[in-house]
Amino acid sequence: MPENIAISAGRRNKKKLWIVFSLTTGYMVAEAVGGVLTGSLALLADAGHMLTDSGALGLALFAIRYAERAATPAKTYGFLRTEILAALANAVALLLISFFILYEAWQRFRQPPQVLAGPMLIVACLGLILNFVSMRMLTAAAGESLNAKGAYLEVLSDTLGSIGVIAASVIVLTTKWYLADPIIGAAIGLFIVPRTWTLLKDATHILMEGVPERIDLPSLESAMRGVAGVVVVHDLHVWTLTSGWDSLTAHVVVDNPTRQEQILAELQKLLKEQFQIEHTTLQLESTGRAQENLSI
Repeated sequence: MPENIAISAGRRNKKKLWIVFSLTTGYMVAEAVGGVLTGSLALLADAGHMLTDSGALGLALFAIRYAERAATPAKTYGFLRTEILAALANAVALLLISFFILYEAWQRFRQPPQVLAGPMLIVACLGLILNFVSMRMLTAAAGESLNAKGAYLEVLSDTLGSIGVIAASVIVLTTKWYLADPIIGAAIGLFIVPRTWTLLKDATHILMEGVPERIDLPSLESAMRGVAGVVVVHDLHVWTLTSGWDSLTAHVVVDNPTRQEQILAELQKLLKEQFQIEHTTLQLESTGRAQENLSI
């Protein structure tokens, strides 16, 4: 693999993920201790949720670290796809968490448990502050890396959990209406599902080597054919290797073989500047050679 390949988007955000992982894990421990000391089932349940999120963030960091390994003769692209596999695992974990929340909400609808609303409120407010800090750190990263997006959704679910616990504890403190807890829990679960489904779909699309959503393939082909000297573009493929790194291969038929170097340079410039694709493999062919290839 060339040494000048751009660093993957996930790797660029590794430091932020480490900070968020530390905050999430620290709060998870504090929440578990608080649940034991106060006897609050809600806090213990949310600590279990945080444990899953902490594990998912750890998986994302492991994937980034693993992806930094050098390419080998057997894996010429290296291990960058590990980041996408981790994003897929995060999406599955989030869906399972959401289903668990909905299941618990259903159980509590039938028999609402009594909760210690005061300690719940204190711990949830602390968690809300930490989650807002984490979300602020990951907002920009989530737009360029599926791995970071998965981590962002993990923190978002934690933030919603904190808000839900705060709302439920205030309602219980003021009205003693214990059904507030499962109602808010169900709302959180329903909110997480569609966003997680999008992450799952994006990760699967990349693993299936689909065309990046930001790329309009007919427009790209038309732009390539617009370069002076280009006659036909065929066998055109565009896919994403990992977040922030799109690749393209194509066969390009040219009208003048003596201008191949100039045409190649113009095509590479076009793909880089107009479509932000730097990793390209272009096979230039003369008209006669192209006809031979197409007839095989």
